[in-house]
Amino acid sequence: MALRVLTATFIAVIALVALVSVAWAGEYHVYSCRTPTGQVAPTVGWSESEHPSYDPTLNTCASGGGLIAALDAGDAHAPNSETDQATWAFKAPEGEMIAGATLWRAGNIAGGGDEEATYLFWLSWGAALGGNMHVFDQCIADEGCVSVGSLVSPLAPENRVATPSYALNTQYLSLSTYCGSTIKSICPAGAGNSQGYEAEIELFAADITLSQPTGPTVSAVSGGLAEDPTVNGTSDVAFHATDPGSGVYEAIVEVDGKVLQHEVINEESGRCHNAGGTTDGLAAFLYPQPCPAAASADIPFDTTALANGEHHLVVSVTDAAGNAATVLDREIDVANPLPPGHPGPAAPAVCPTGAAASGQGAGHTMLSAGWRGHKGARLRARYGTAHVVEGMLAGHPNAPLEVCELPNYRGATTTLLAAPHTSANGHWSLALPRNLPSTTLRILYRQSPAEAQPAALQTLTLTIPAPLHLRIAPRTAPSGGTIHFSGRLRGGPLPPGGKQLVLEARSPGAAWIEFHVIRTHPGGRFTYLYHFRLPGPARYQFRVLSEAEADFPFAAGVSNVVGVFEG
Repeated sequence: MALRVLTATFIAVIALVALVSVAWAGEYHVYSCRTPTGQVAPTVGWSESEHPSYDPTLNTCASGGGLIAALDAGDAHAPNSETDQATWAFKAPEGEMIAGATLWRAGNIAGGGDEEATYLFWLSWGAALGGNMHVFDQCIADEGCVSVGSLVSPLAPENRVATPSYALNTQYLSLSTYCGSTIKSICPAGAGNSQGYEAEIELFAADITLSQPTGPTVSAVSGGLAEDPTVNGTSDVAFHATDPGSGVYEAIVEVDGKVLQHEVINEESGRCHNAGGTTDGLAAFLYPQPCPAAASADIPFDTTALANGEHHLVVSVTDAAGNAATVLDREIDVANPLPPGHPGPAAPAVCPTGAAASGQGAGHTMLSAGWRGHKGARLRARYGTAHVVEGMLAGHPNAPLEVCELPNYRGATTTLLAAPHTSANGHWSLALPRNLPSTTLRILYRQSPAEAQPAALQTLTLTIPAPLHLRIAPRTAPSGGTIHFSGRLRGGPLPPGGKQLVLEARSPGAAWIEFHVIRTHPGGRFTYLYHFRLPGPARYQFRVLSEAEADFPFAAGVSNVVGVFEG
């Protein structure tokens, strides 16, 4: 697909949006202190500030608590002091940024305050220490705040704080207790709370999304899958991979556009293990750099799962952030011995591949088929929704049927999807899988299994637009700042090399304009970084378009629309 010729409208939009590609980037989650389900997690990446010994920073995550930053009771605290405060700070690994975060925190202030000096605590982004210009969640005594959240119920809803978009694309997140003043004064020295603290904040859990712009590199590729002209049995591909960020994670084997095998290369005794629990399709780990920076792999693949003949093979390696590098991309010729008695490659298919026939066959057998809740033989629906096909086979109780599927892409073959039976009155129904692409369904009745042509046949058509979901972070970007596109194209099989997608932009209410083309990574994920070149303020809307292609079994589809403000 070629991009359309630039129009005046397109030039106007580009003058406003002015986006240029700067890098690919992947994302992954890191759980700290607790996972979202409440399991204990490490706190690697968090460090405590230097502070007086009487102001504690405690790590009680392993014993059911959290990361505590507190100011001790009985001591007068100097105002606006970077050393007379307690801070825990998370720093993203070098070369990576924080693309999102959800934190569970609670705290209270017993020391009080007035307009001269007051105790406070906050969550902040940016530098680990310093003033409060980067605060996005706070409690200040002289503004009437005594406590926030629940210190006895770590994952209570009132403890949850989602980092706002303006506080992203930074290397730091921090929590601090502090004595603040607009004049030279001292915060009061009182009895404190039940723990003996004038002010405390406790972080019980963190779900941090890290963005890594640079992916793995591959060298020393060898093995039968890479070198042999003909393969059979279990063949292999060996390679060495390095990654500058989250580490070398997984090898993926695709054949004819369909992912057949995932294999974690080195779990590092469980460190490089996807903890799951996310809702955005990204992997989650318990360490900021979970997987090895370098790994050698020898990946076996059982070719007996493939039909003999030529196939397109793609082997990729990903890092923990989902960035991918191609290990192998070639045509292979599979030649496995046929088992005794096998009819050979000329054996007839179970499902017919010719033109659709009428519901009435040569024996005047009447077969009906339709979509439950819809009229007509054609149905257009969203991916992942449940659908039921049903009908009647007049005068044939308890009769076997064949439901065959032909996905709508070049080179697809008809396969038997299911074999339902009619009921005592001849009625039949079948709940279809939710992950079907655009496809043609053929419902057949044979009077005997040996019958080459069915006695009756009906055809139904299902059209599914490509299912896309888009995320952009941050949603509010500084003038000249960077925004990060990420998302996923669900369904498959994907074309070799990934599915082509089009990024579109507009000013609210204007026409959509295509401005760039990208391709999906293995698994359908896509990522991209853009940099605003012209100053704001301005508002834009973005979406992703998947156009129909002969080698992808979905109709044209568009993602959700995401608004972005450049300030």
